[in-house]
Amino acid sequence: MSEQEKKPLPKRSHLITPEGEQALRKEYDYLWRTERPKVTQEVSDAAKLGDRSENAEYIYGKRRLRQIDGRVRFLLKRLEILTVVDRLPADPQKVFFGAWLELEDDEENIHRYRLVGEDEIDLKRGYISVDAPLARGLLGKRIDDEVTVRLPKGEETFYILSVCYQRPSWDAGGSNQAVFSA
Repeated sequence: MSEQEKKPLPKRSHLITPEGEQALRKEYDYLWRTERPKVTQEVSDAAKLGDRSENAEYIYGKRRLRQIDGRVRFLLKRLEILTVVDRLPADPQKVFFGAWLELEDDEENIHRYRLVGEDEIDLKRGYISVDAPLARGLLGKRIDDEVTVRLPKGEETFYILSVCYQRPSWDAGGSNQAVFSA
């Protein structure tokens, strides 16, 4: 057994933003109320055509139905264990789950991130897991802190320019709206 196989996996948080929970519920609802009935009907129609062993529509439909059912089961189990974080932290100047951050590195490059749960990761938008090494290194820090974080590519130092809990104008996800309750 290699060293990597012996290491226990880091504990993952089961946190999600209200928008993330809404997206998972929307996906579940679509699969259960729209996609599954449509595919079930297609399978039923294909079954009426006769020999199922050579019926590509039937075989593909059954496979798609298994995929949908697997995803529906996953979503239901996932939604049961997730904790929706819908409140502002006591100190909104500090980095906590759900924060949008602007960081500056040693070369004066600006990096923009949001700390989210693993179900919401979207690297194109800068949405990183709160369990990622960068996020773990930033948690609890505040605006104007200089933070050295150990990343897979080595240590990097960042200066925290801003922390906010309202969608900033630079986030591609929408307008400057409140996301957390006060």
